[in-house]
Amino acid sequence: MSIEQLAETARAMVAPGKGIIAIDESTSTIAKRFAGVGIDNTEENRRAYRELLLTTPRLSDYISGAILFDETIRQSTRDGVPFAKYMSENGIIPGIKVDKGTHPLAGFPGEVVTEGLDGLRARLEEYARLGARFAKWRAVINIGEDIPSGTCIDANTHALARYAALCQEQGLVPMVEPEVIMDGDHDIDTCYEVTEVTLRSLFASLYEHNVMLEGTILKASMVISGTTCPEQASVEEVAAETLRCLKSTVPATLPGIVFLSGGQSDEAATAHLDAMNQAGPHPWPLSFSYGRAMQQAALKLWAQDMAGNYKKAQETVYARARDNGLAALGQWKQAA
Repeated sequence: MSIEQLAETARAMVAPGKGIIAIDESTSTIAKRFAGVGIDNTEENRRAYRELLLTTPRLSDYISGAILFDETIRQSTRDGVPFAKYMSENGIIPGIKVDKGTHPLAGFPGEVVTEGLDGLRARLEEYARLGARFAKWRAVINIGEDIPSGTCIDANTHALARYAALCQEQGLVPMVEPEVIMDGDHDIDTCYEVTEVTLRSLFASLYEHNVMLEGTILKASMVISGTTCPEQASVEEVAAETLRCLKSTVPATLPGIVFLSGGQSDEAATAHLDAMNQAGPHPWPLSFSYGRAMQQAALKLWAQDMAGNYKKAQETVYARARDNGLAALGQWKQAA
């Protein structure tokens, strides 16, 4: 695929008023989500739940793409239509999570590195055949006493860059996700410092690996107070500090930035995105790639009555997509 085609896909992923729904939870992660609402973690229940999300009527009004898990991209609707095909026919770009999760970084207690580069070229080739047009790799940066180390940050951003180069080789848009974790008692200033260093390392690595930024999407965490910090930053402060950090580190040639919700409440994730876009215009579109903040309310409804609440759960998914789509335009507060 040419850089023009990669760039076209990347731009479509951050089309005005649209964002990404992340439904790429691993089998173990979705087991925890299901357990929390009393659903058995069977393959059929996982398939049925992903179908509920992806077949929400008019989802493409506000959703440009969806990130799938390996199991999901091989599954089909109850009518036998492969999910990737269904998505493409209904205006949603199929994406795929390709990392193999985090593992302890040897010699650095409390720090992790994401693995999955071994055999990645062949896996990406297969995912492209299955219909994927973009991929996602998540790195995890923890904040704590004397961490993160420079070694941890550089190891993770180096892996992100290698992954991104392999994606573009196979014609897939890489979504690079260096998540600075919210857990901890750190304040917003500490989060700013760590996020800034991480993003500078990331874009240096992408440059060194000849990754074409025009065909790359950044999935960023917001600059925010730690979950147990006594002083929680306001919506306006989170928006201002996140924008200041991004403008000092992210090249303007990038087609767009999507935010992860990272454990924020549904409304907080939407409010922060809305506030950032109200402060625009910016060098790049700012949109969303939310998982829990898009799904949690619908999952609770569906769990109560899988057949009886199916339509109501889909209506909840659509409402969350609409709210975040409006926030991606800076119009949510006015519409609320």
